[in-house]
Amino acid sequence: MNIQRISDLPSLPQRMTDSHKGTFGKVLIIAGSPGMSGAACLSGMGALRGGSGLVFIATPVSVQSIVASVNPCYLTIPLEMDSEDQLTPESRSNLLDQLSGFDAVAIGPGCGQRPWVRDLTLHLYENLTQPLIVDADGLNSLAAADSSLPDPAGPRILTPHPGEFSRLTNISIKEITADRETHALEFARQHKVILLLKGAGSIITDGSRIAVNPTGNAGMATGGTGDVLTGLTTSLAGQGLPPFDAAQLGAYLHGLAGDLAADDLTQPAMIAADLIDYLPDAWHELLANQTSE
Repeated sequence: MNIQRISDLPSLPQRMTDSHKGTFGKVLIIAGSPGMSGAACLSGMGALRGGSGLVFIATPVSVQSIVASVNPCYLTIPLEMDSEDQLTPESRSNLLDQLSGFDAVAIGPGCGQRPWVRDLTLHLYENLTQPLIVDADGLNSLAAADSSLPDPAGPRILTPHPGEFSRLTNISIKEITADRETHALEFARQHKVILLLKGAGSIITDGSRIAVNPTGNAGMATGGTGDVLTGLTTSLAGQGLPPFDAAQLGAYLHGLAGDLAADDLTQPAMIAADLIDYLPDAWHELLANQTSE
């Protein structure tokens, strides 16, 4: 099979002068849990800085006030838990009833590995017709499933780091690292997904095309940076970019923000929240390059 290598960046989302907030996509991120509310906040802010018109975060009611207080620009949907810390049927039904109104959905950042997370992840993977971005505990939920991945009902973008990819494939990290491209291509082709395999030179592939991201640095090897990428990629998918393009552009912008942050702050001093602060500069550079071409 001939593999097409992609080096050019996709066209950027258009911003027409007569646009309104509905023009730029309404996205949902299911994220957070006690002790991991920061993942929900970082992913939500990543989506905001990615250009979404409306960003919603569905998060357990126990951390909703924390998540809501970090940034007033996204909205929150409370997830009610029962006495056993499982999602109540009423809350699950309420969430599912709202899904048709979103242009893209993400699940996983900071969700934890409770049964309700696994159940909801698999349900969305199999039934959601919109783009679904699966990260972190969403990926762990897929890996823990009793059977192989079901055929997806719509576009799927999976964003594992090598450890998560190892759990998904039952291939050791050492083997994956020895030939990342081959393993990524095979998985994406077999499961009909867009795979964004994170790491130095992140790989984006749909099984027939492949792009290797040129941006990013070792300062980004810190907790929370993947959550920012999830929000950013979800935002771009929600604005109508084809899933492969959303993953490629999301990885590029994410890494570029990291490079700009490292130039100012040094790699050792960087934290995930710095990527949020430098995403405007990354957009500025990307838009300037597009204008000059």
